[in-house]
Amino acid sequence: MAAVLTAGALVWSDDGDTQPNYTTHEAIIDVVASPGSEERVQLDATVYVPNETPAPAVLLPHGFGGDKNSVSREARELTDRGFVVMTYTARGFGRSTGTIALNDPDYEVADASQLIDYLADQPEVLLDEDGDPRVGVTGASYGGALALLLAGHDDRVDVIAPVMTYNDLAQALLPNDGTRGPIDDATPAPGSFAEAGVFKQAWAGSLFSAGLGPARPDGPGVEAPEPGDEPGGNEDATVGTGTAGAGMSVPGQRSSASPPATITANACGRFAEQVCAAYIDVATDGVASEETLELLRRVSPASVTQHITVPTMLVQGVSDTLFGLAQADANARQIAEAGGEVSVIWYTGGHDGGVPGPQLRSTIGDFLEYHLTGEGEDPGTGFAYDVQGALRTNGTPSVRTLEAGTYPGLGADPTPREHVTLHGPEQVAQRPPGATPAAVSGIPGLNRVFANSSRFSGLFTMDPPGQSATFASAPMDSQLLITGAPTVTLNVAAANDATRGRDAVLFVKLYDVSPNGTRTLPGNAVAPVRIPSLPADGTPVQVTVTLPGIVRPVEAGHSLQLAVATTDQAYATPTEPAAYRISLAGDSALSVPVVPGTTVTSGWPTAQLLGIAGVLVAAALVVVFAALRRRNSHEVDPELVDTPLVIRNLTKSYPGGLTAVKDLSFRVERGQVLGLLGPNGAGKTTTLRMLMGLIRPTGGEIMVFGHRITPGAPVLSRIGSFVEGSGFLPHLSGADNLRLYWATTGRPVEQAHVEEALEIAGLGDAIHRKVRTYSQGMRQRLAIAQAMLGLPDLLVLDEPTNGLDPPQIHQMREVLRRYADTGRTVLVSSHLLSEVEQTCTHVVVMQRGSLVAAGEVGEIVSAGGEATFRVDDPDSAVKVLRELDGVARADVEDGLVHADLGGTPRSEAVAALVRAGVAVEQAGPRRRLEDAFLQLVGEGEPKR
Repeated sequence: MAAVLTAGALVWSDDGDTQPNYTTHEAIIDVVASPGSEERVQLDATVYVPNETPAPAVLLPHGFGGDKNSVSREARELTDRGFVVMTYTARGFGRSTGTIALNDPDYEVADASQLIDYLADQPEVLLDEDGDPRVGVTGASYGGALALLLAGHDDRVDVIAPVMTYNDLAQALLPNDGTRGPIDDATPAPGSFAEAGVFKQAWAGSLFSAGLGPARPDGPGVEAPEPGDEPGGNEDATVGTGTAGAGMSVPGQRSSASPPATITANACGRFAEQVCAAYIDVATDGVASEETLELLRRVSPASVTQHITVPTMLVQGVSDTLFGLAQADANARQIAEAGGEVSVIWYTGGHDGGVPGPQLRSTIGDFLEYHLTGEGEDPGTGFAYDVQGALRTNGTPSVRTLEAGTYPGLGADPTPREHVTLHGPEQVAQRPPGATPAAVSGIPGLNRVFANSSRFSGLFTMDPPGQSATFASAPMDSQLLITGAPTVTLNVAAANDATRGRDAVLFVKLYDVSPNGTRTLPGNAVAPVRIPSLPADGTPVQVTVTLPGIVRPVEAGHSLQLAVATTDQAYATPTEPAAYRISLAGDSALSVPVVPGTTVTSGWPTAQLLGIAGVLVAAALVVVFAALRRRNSHEVDPELVDTPLVIRNLTKSYPGGLTAVKDLSFRVERGQVLGLLGPNGAGKTTTLRMLMGLIRPTGGEIMVFGHRITPGAPVLSRIGSFVEGSGFLPHLSGADNLRLYWATTGRPVEQAHVEEALEIAGLGDAIHRKVRTYSQGMRQRLAIAQAMLGLPDLLVLDEPTNGLDPPQIHQMREVLRRYADTGRTVLVSSHLLSEVEQTCTHVVVMQRGSLVAAGEVGEIVSAGGEATFRVDDPDSAVKVLRELDGVARADVEDGLVHADLGGTPRSEAVAALVRAGVAVEQAGPRRRLEDAFLQLVGEGEPKR
């Protein structure tokens, strides 16, 4: 049954060869087949030996469905650190003989102890004493459970680092979440197993085939097939499809046939008979017998965690519908209670979310290195968790890591929690006959494909009408970072005669709902609950549900929705029709764990952080500061509510005496296209970053429509910006890219004004083509359209004409002018002075962080007194101009009259020419903006 652990085969796979700094040797190691038996099992092993020995050893078991080659990358990385590393293929897989017993202490765990015996005999391995090598164990999923079980049975193990594994197979495969979850401050007693859970049939049905295949005889000298010759024999085994042996029924393939009276070798594949019998038992009706539960007790790490006292790093994925955070939580609490030192990391991957990346693997290596060699920094007993945010422009999610001083709830201080009030009346939820159609919460193993797509996520999280009761919160005033397992108390009662006296099976889940109504199910996490024997008189039963542990930032403006469903396609659901009355109990509050942490940018952990009390104090200060900041950002200057931008005495200084911006002041009105000019280092970028709220000024202020700009100020929603590369997804059309971008803002679709933005950008029918077919000019215009989404009142653009040819620049110029013609304002930072002169109505010139000129383009250009006249009689015009007071020079060049008027207004010069009978066809400044710019910043002289 626990063959579902084959998901571990998806973890830690080889990524190619590198130049070795080590040697390897292959070994076929005979181990005792079973206690007291004369038979032997052969294990296929590889030992990686570093250049310098003797050295500590690391035993590296693989995930379910894999073999020793599945972890060769990790073996090489650990060997590069100086460890002797042994990888091996567990019994029943690859070239190894024997049958799969699910990490049974008498079989797989005993095998691992004999491998430690083997390491103790190798001269390259450092010994603590005869027969006792210095050894650590790490592995993922099935291999991670082996690390825990081995540490509980063999006191020669010095350190362990299990990854995305389980504590209690019964709770993992037949969960009943009316019990406990991660970070709930309650230390569960070792060996406390669910006896009436809800079977995870989707995982079991999809993954059971990884352990099927021809039965393999035991004993030495058996010629095993090559890896890949049998189903599930290598890491690339297909997950999601599978067939059972003759006479077996896999969940999801309903059969009226009774289970076989005896279990044949064909039915068991490579499983031991007792494991095969347990699977058939629970797959038949979704309920485990006491014999099956006893087997799961025997092979679960929870059976030995009370004996684990070695340093332990537990790494668990937050995207894992197979082994959720509750499994790592139980391991952490039980090992800590036994006196072990525990570090915990929650990372963004998991069986649904991906394998540990290089940085996390390096962190695991650091942990092993410190405890096996004493080198490096003491990792202590910390807690780190990853927070996944919005999509970056390249389509990948942004991730930040937070650290807390210790795992919450293990000490005297309780886990911090917030209470979110839910609203909603009592509702009736019905389960249809056959439990079809069923609610969809995700696709096991494939959830990561859709988790970050607001466009597709709704297709794979669905609650059929009438089959669920929903309760919602008010929109959040500020971000709520859920870190752990929320709890809620419900009243559940039978709603009709057919339901009374029967077990109720419900599925509780917590959605993050955006302002436009889009629902996201964090981690595709569902809490199945079985309530035994609802009262026949319809009296409600009160049950406290612990939802699966998640790490989810619920943004301001979003709300939470609790859904209590009667079906779920991922679980074995009773097929009889039923109806339940469901309501909120108690104070109608959802209790949410919130663990304050410090954001880190380097590997975990770089140094021992402050204790949890200090972190809480810091978090409180942050909350107070944020409240003051929000209050300040809401203050409005009534005289400026209609002014797009006012900058007053803006200053930004950095440590060391560098002042990037100094006493900068200017004002921008509606309908203007303002060019921000200045040489490199003038402070333009710093000014734009302060305008966007990305950095704080040292002095002065920025007012946008009367609101002071601070990081996160609400008025920033009235600013659109394009300051970096567009990062569009090339396989999507321009329109789809814009819709995807807008969805990440969490604002209502009707506020996007996509059509208006596209009309201004002038892309026409090309908006429906894939972006990969776009020219550079079309991409730039699409980027401008993206910045224009929501029709912001202030549009800020950094070098919008970069990479464009002259026709494209002309088109871009028209786009910006049309946008300003709507009564909005455009701020352009550019180094193309000629384009600024033709595009902008106004200009601000900066030099060394200070303002040197501001005004209309024409005023800036004509400020030096240089003028050009087109007349019918150039020679006569020269004579007239030279006679005017203040005119320093006048001459003819290429048929045009050029003059330095000094202090004489150009209009007075034109009037003098007309009085003298000279026809003036055109009069204007002689200098270009470039000439004026160079003179203003001290890098040019006036033309003479």
